[in-house]
Amino acid sequence: MSFIYNIGIHLAHFGLKCASLFNEKIKKGVVGRQQTVNILKKNLSPTDKTLWFHCASLGEYEQGLPVFKVLRQYYNTHKIVLSFFSPSGYEIRKNSPIADIVVYLPLDSKNNARQFTDIVNPELTIFVKYDIWPNLLNALKQKKCRTILISAAFRKNQSYFKFYGGQLKRALFTFEHIFTQNEDSKTLLESIGYHRITVSGDTRFDRVSSQLELDNTLDFIETFKDNKLCVVAGSTWPEGEELLVNFINSTHHNVKFIIAPHHIKPTQIEHILKGLNVKSVLFSKKSREDLTNSQVFIIDTVGILSKIYSYADISYVGGAMGNTGLHNTLEPAVFGIPIIIGPNHQKFPEAKAMITLNGMFSISNQNEFNSVLNELIENTEKRLLYGKNNRNYIKKNKGAVIQIMDYLRI
Repeated sequence: MSFIYNIGIHLAHFGLKCASLFNEKIKKGVVGRQQTVNILKKNLSPTDKTLWFHCASLGEYEQGLPVFKVLRQYYNTHKIVLSFFSPSGYEIRKNSPIADIVVYLPLDSKNNARQFTDIVNPELTIFVKYDIWPNLLNALKQKKCRTILISAAFRKNQSYFKFYGGQLKRALFTFEHIFTQNEDSKTLLESIGYHRITVSGDTRFDRVSSQLELDNTLDFIETFKDNKLCVVAGSTWPEGEELLVNFINSTHHNVKFIIAPHHIKPTQIEHILKGLNVKSVLFSKKSREDLTNSQVFIIDTVGILSKIYSYADISYVGGAMGNTGLHNTLEPAVFGIPIIIGPNHQKFPEAKAMITLNGMFSISNQNEFNSVLNELIENTEKRLLYGKNNRNYIKKNKGAVIQIMDYLRI
């Protein structure tokens, strides 16, 4: 199986190079990985003490950030290397203040793994949630480097728990300790004989809770909202935007709508604008007059959605109307607001929990969307109750960072 895996890595390398000729995002990753070794050699010396944080993409970075911040303070004489596999993580956080060096993770060939770990030689490595690379992990184990996996979530249909998953299964055993999000993940690990486990919960609860300690004021949002009821649709995709546009065009309620698309491509923004029959304004072209007179505010920028949620009375979170994956529902939940999502949320335990706790609605079509949104607009008592349930859910599930730090003896 090891031979097959390594052949697969080399085939993936060739495939990505070919795909990069036609896809700009893939090209960024291919070019970025070619620069990783030079960046590391330029910024690290053999005498440097280092920590290494690895995240697949932006979501995992946000998930690990509460832990990274504490480690940054504690290991204040160490250099911190932060790696991403996906361009969507690297491009947005390549100047992250919690790291001294930010790089793309090389593909997991044996030579790449050996070279990367020889240069970085981390005293401690933190992997977040998944993106488990056998050759890199084996190289770390051979160097006797401490390696921890945090916020791990496993499902029984994954390769680790199948007869053909030996290579990946062995990779799990290279971790000194695994902190899981839930008991089910712990049970799955125990079923293959791994027992160095703590059920600490999801560090994302700590991450979103920290948002409450920040100044979330956005003057232009206050101007737009104008003390009216406000629906914030975050990380939207076309299938969800269609529901929103149809509702907005037909509603008689005096409500403001903020739409923050997941992708801010001009063609997608233009499609939303063309579909709307009411006055709308773009973030990139906002003026005080337009903000005051518009019913819809489209956020064609990134990095402010978590603050915008603080102004919401109702939220819709995208991704689950299609098959792209549900986006972060904890960000609006921490502000105590009800949430609407699509039907494809089976892989997201927090969605299942908030639905069960009467804080979230799952809808499948336009009629259901209209019915739920109208009810939340019209029924203040229900809207506040669902929001309160979400806020309490976040509070109850905080504390993963404390458990991880206790283990690391900080």
